[in-house]
Parts: sequence; structure tokens; C-alpha cells
Amino acid sequence: MTTAAERKTADFWFDPACPWAWMTSRWLIEVQQLRPVDVRWHVMSLSVLNEHRDLPANYRELLDNAWGAVRVCIAAEQKCGSEVLGRLYTELGLRFHNQGLPQDRDTIRAALVAAGLPAELADAAGSEEYDDALRASHQEGIGLVGEDVGTPVIAVEGADGERVAFFGPVVTPAPKGEAAARLWDGTLLVASTPGFYEIKRTRTAGPSFE
Repeated sequence: MTTAAERKTADFWFDPACPWAWMTSRWLIEVQQLRPVDVRWHVMSLSVLNEHRDLPANYRELLDNAWGAVRVCIAAEQKCGSEVLGRLYTELGLRFHNQGLPQDRDTIRAALVAAGLPAELADAAGSEEYDDALRASHQEGIGLVGEDVGTPVIAVEGADGERVAFFGPVVTPAPKGEAAARLWDGTLLVASTPGFYEIKRTRTAGPSFE
């Protein structure tokens, strides 16, 4: 029997627009079936992160469009509680990434309905009403790792029980079964190593939504 003290918590910051964060999130969903871990979902925003940076026009257009989904996620959290974020993110990610649907208000509305949430929350996509809360959630995550990374951000228990955060893990496709569990074990291992910051190599493959 797993005791409460043995259970671990992973805080995960995501932007629904990011395919890499999507795969990392599916890895964490898999890990939940194999290890005693609870995931707490949080919203961060690539649009907020990059709003004052000089970027190529096509990437700027993508980020301008990405405000909608993160605003709706924050609105859902504010109106319905943080526990709805996981299932809303799942419905958004399936549509945005696995199905390749436009990241527009109609797709967001369909995701809300599938997640059992009010369809009218989609109106938040074009509103600045929740931007202060969005920025606060974003800053909570990015403040743990620094401005030179993106999404996802994961925070886990490190040495002596303190929270340690990293960008990533970035992986394609999302590991399954024991491979997923071993990656989780490794994440806890590096988090428990004082002074550990980074393992990285150049990506040679794009996102694979298998």
C-alpha cells in the first residue's frame, strides 16, 4: 500500500499550442498509471514569454493566435476550479495536435464541451479579462527556471523535499510503459542532485503524436 508520504507531486506548466509540451504531458499521464504521482496542471504562455522579442513574422503570427487557448484555460480555472485544467488540456491537445484542427474559437469551444465545461468560456479567447491571472500563472512557472526556456516546465521534489524545476523533459514520441516510468525515476534522480541544471542535445526529429 502506498502511503501519502510516498506519493510524489509533479507541477506541470503548459501552453496548449506547444506540441512538445503536449507529448511531455502524455508521458506524465502514463507515469500516473505506473508510479505514485499526482499531477497539478498550470498554465504558462509562449505569447507572454515572447511578447517583447524580435521574432520571425510567421512565429509572431502563431503566438498572436496562441493567446486564445491560454486565456480560455485560465478562465476555466477561475470559474470552475484548477481540477478542470487537466481534462481541458487533454481535449485541446487532442484537437490541436493529434487531429491538426485550427487553434481557433470553434475548436476551443468543442474542447470545452468535450471536457464538460461551459461552451461560453470560449469567449475568453478574445478578452483581456483574465490576462493578469494568466501572467501570474506564467510567472510562477517561468520564475522557477528562467526566461531562456519555454514550455513545458515541470517541478518535482528534490533533495530534502524542496521543489526543483526544469524545462522539459522534451521527448518524441511520448514514452510508454516501463520506459515512461524509468524517465520519471530519472527526473527525480537529477532533481535530487544539488547543482544539476541541464542535459541537452540537438533535436533531430519533429513531434510524433503516436
